[in-house]
Amino acid sequence: MARKKTITHDQILNAAYDLVVEQGFKSFTARNIAKKMNCSTQPIYLEFKNMAELKQAVMDRIKELLSLKMAKHFTNDPVVDLGLAYINFALENRPLYRAVFVEDHFGVDEMREYAMSTAMRVFDSYEPAQHLNEAQLRNTICGVWIVATGIANLMAPGFIDITRDQMVDILTAVTQDFIVNGRFSDDPRISWFQDAKIAQGY
Repeated sequence: MARKKTITHDQILNAAYDLVVEQGFKSFTARNIAKKMNCSTQPIYLEFKNMAELKQAVMDRIKELLSLKMAKHFTNDPVVDLGLAYINFALENRPLYRAVFVEDHFGVDEMREYAMSTAMRVFDSYEPAQHLNEAQLRNTICGVWIVATGIANLMAPGFIDITRDQMVDILTAVTQDFIVNGRFSDDPRISWFQDAKIAQGY
């Protein structure tokens, strides 16, 4: 009779995920994960072919969680909703928000691609932005992201305390301003965002 597993696939994934949130991928080794679980490295390699497979499983988990959080509806404006969802995520999931968007524990390129692809899906059917070219669209996404990040970072430690309606007013004003006035146009200083890849079939 085969011995029952004491360390499961999900337990390993949970430990790996927690480790990355706490310390980043710089500490992502089989030994560190095993230490966190108080076991040897053997169960890790029984459940995952290699560390690359486990790393991808961690990335898939964070993207799945972010997708659920970013899909929340608050208003009748999907772009404002995207900004509100980002702020809400930052306030309700502070350790994970810091790991992803402040301390870069998951990789800048990976998360920038995710953010751009998520925003592009929203803007695809956003009527007020249909006339924008790709560069203008990316600039608008960048502007909304910067403002949402500012609100989140100031609210998290209690530096400011504003209502949902006030957030909506700010995000609406910024979105409309970028769409109407073409902010950031031809400014090479935002090339980091212009160069972000978009996932296939975003």
